[in-house]
Order: sequence, then structure tokens, then C-alpha cells
Amino acid sequence: MLKGFKDFILRGNVIELSIAVVVGTAFTALVSAFTTNIVNPILAAAGGVKTEGLGFHIWPGNDKTFVNVGGVITAFVTFLITAAVVYFIFVAPMNRINSLVKSRLATAEPEEGPLPADTALLAEMRDLLAQLANKEKELTSAGAPARDSDGPR
Repeated sequence: MLKGFKDFILRGNVIELSIAVVVGTAFTALVSAFTTNIVNPILAAAGGVKTEGLGFHIWPGNDKTFVNVGGVITAFVTFLITAAVVYFIFVAPMNRINSLVKSRLATAEPEEGPLPADTALLAEMRDLLAQLANKEKELTSAGAPARDSDGPR
């Protein structure tokens, strides 16, 4: 069990995951600063001069009943920016790399050569017999009498 853990640690996935967490945390701070300092003032300006932002009070005069629509829009913008950067910086390149690696590691199937004459003849006979059997089934299901195995009389 300890050997498996050691292999897991040394494989590099833990280090890559740690780097991703650190970069993700730093990026979250960047996006939060952008939305707080740029998006929120724009949304607050849309709410009007004497309001606390884009939103409304359920009970006028009670600040605790303020429904902050701008905060929801800001969270949505933050999510979209974060998701787009994660996708285009991490997911898309990794998918491309994985597909290239898989295509290079895939073994090429050997090409089929021409069939020997006797094998081709047997395959043709098999196909003709299958076609004949299908026609007999069609005729039988359509109400026509099936012919005997001896042939027509």
C-alpha cells in the first residue's frame, strides 16, 4: 500500500495539482479585483445616482432587505471569466496534447492484402446463398409457397 502511495506521489500528478491550486487562487484574486473595481461601478451606475447599486429594497429604509442584483451579475461575470480562462489555458491544450499522444501511440492496423482466389470464390458463394435465403423468406412471408430443396417442378 505504501509503495502505491509513493508511486502516486512521484508520478507528478500531486505537483501538477498543487501548481493548479496556486495558480487558480491567484487568478481568482485577479478576477475578483476586476469585477469589484470595474464591473461593480458600471452596474452601480446603471442603478442610478442615489442607490447602493443595481438592486432594490424589499422594505424601503431597511438596508438589510436590499436585493443586490448587481452582486449576482458580478458573480456570474466572475464565473464566466474564470471558466473561459481555465478552459482555453488548461483544458483545450491538454485535450489537444492527449489526442496527439493517442494518435502517435495507436498502432497502425496491417493492410489487408488481396484474397486468394479460392477464398474469394467461397465468400462469393456464401453471399449468393445468403441472398437466396433472404428472397425465400420474403416470398414465404408474402404468401407465396416456398420451393422445395430439390428445385422447381
